[in-house]
Amino acid sequence: MSKNGSAAAAGPRVDSLQQVLQSQSHPTDGWDKCWEQGLTPWDLGRPTPIVEHLLRIGALPRGRALVPGCGSGFDVVSMACPERFVVGLDVSDKALQRATQLHSSSVNADNFMFLKEDFFTWNTAELFDLIFDYTFFCAIEPELRPTWAQRVADLLRPDGELITLMFPISDHAGGPPYKVSVSAYEELLLPLGFKATSIEDNDLAVGPRKGREKIGRWKRLSRSSI
Repeated sequence: MSKNGSAAAAGPRVDSLQQVLQSQSHPTDGWDKCWEQGLTPWDLGRPTPIVEHLLRIGALPRGRALVPGCGSGFDVVSMACPERFVVGLDVSDKALQRATQLHSSSVNADNFMFLKEDFFTWNTAELFDLIFDYTFFCAIEPELRPTWAQRVADLLRPDGELITLMFPISDHAGGPPYKVSVSAYEELLLPLGFKATSIEDNDLAVGPRKGREKIGRWKRLSRSSI
């Protein structure tokens, strides 16, 4: 799935995007087709502003980070540094080709990697200190959300952090993007041992996302803390 895996904007292009996705027999084909046709409203063409802000103030965990549905990879590359190795996952070949074209010559290329993998089936021996989810949760079918939560729990270290940009907070029907809410995240994450350390309006949301987006920070509690 693409830039963090989802159709993240409102407007006239969304209907075309949904039509492309629904016309393909396999989800991966749909996301590839979107990239081929330039139907990528989730892709800002730059790092997400809130990510840049958190980096400026030194508010992101160091260690290993994961971005599911990384798309063109701007958030992956912006977060990568010698103290933070970032893995970007996507199921779309076209998205990853774009990411490689854009970033293969980056000065911090040794601190990130892109993988063509399905978040729901991919396994790794090394767990993560940070998972960043934006326009991925809202892209998946709502019935997959419990599996999403379990995968996050499986891939995150005890005391690791999950950052969710919750979009779109609305009451619309259908998708993607499918509607989200704070309670939807809480119902999934709290039973798995996560604690919300902050949930706030994202004042740095862009365009039609303004007023429809919150940033949630969640700590995966260690067993001794539960």
